[in-house]
Amino acid sequence: MSTLSTSIECVLFDLDGTLLDTAPDFVKVVNQLLEENGKDSISSALICQTVSDGARALVSLAFDIDEQHQDFDSLNQRLLDLYFEQLQQTEAKPYAGILELLTSLENSNIPWGIVTNKPEKYSRLLLDKLELLHRCQVLLCPEHVTHKKPNPEAILLACEKLGCDTERTVYIGDHIRDMQAAKNADVIAIAASYGYLAIDARVDEWNADFILQSAEQAEALLNMLKFA
Repeated sequence: MSTLSTSIECVLFDLDGTLLDTAPDFVKVVNQLLEENGKDSISSALICQTVSDGARALVSLAFDIDEQHQDFDSLNQRLLDLYFEQLQQTEAKPYAGILELLTSLENSNIPWGIVTNKPEKYSRLLLDKLELLHRCQVLLCPEHVTHKKPNPEAILLACEKLGCDTERTVYIGDHIRDMQAAKNADVIAIAASYGYLAIDARVDEWNADFILQSAEQAEALLNMLKFA
């Protein structure tokens, strides 16, 4: 039985691009929406670079419009509807090493949870389809807080619900706002540089405490975190 030797009391994850590779679903539905509107498809690489910024950013990317455009809201809602349908047969999957890490955390009685800007409707369905919802000990989405990341509210609430000390909590995320939220919450900030980075992203400038090149490095890093 794999266990961890660490002083960490809990591990919190961002969802898209950190815990799960969800890009295949977004590639499919963005190009489906483009096809419905008589537009050419766009590359999966462009979509991956934008996934972490959410559905509205994907609509702007795909149709080259801003949120003031008269069709923006209807296109955004249609994208969300297509995405919800796609989640019924999701192609998302945990990154290599994640399932082993979650098992090690559970074997070590270290709770893990998710703090995401992804709405609860989609987060819960996605996690349920991947048989992770019942294992996740706290799931905090925008509906559960007043302020989204980079505000620390959700991370602090997760620590409170899990009864964990912020100084012995880590938050892993693939966006600068994740590191800002972690720093604002005074938890250990770990950047997932394997996630959905924008083409101009400079992870080394995110002020993270540690940077993971792959999710498979996470377990060894946690085992290094021992405090007096």
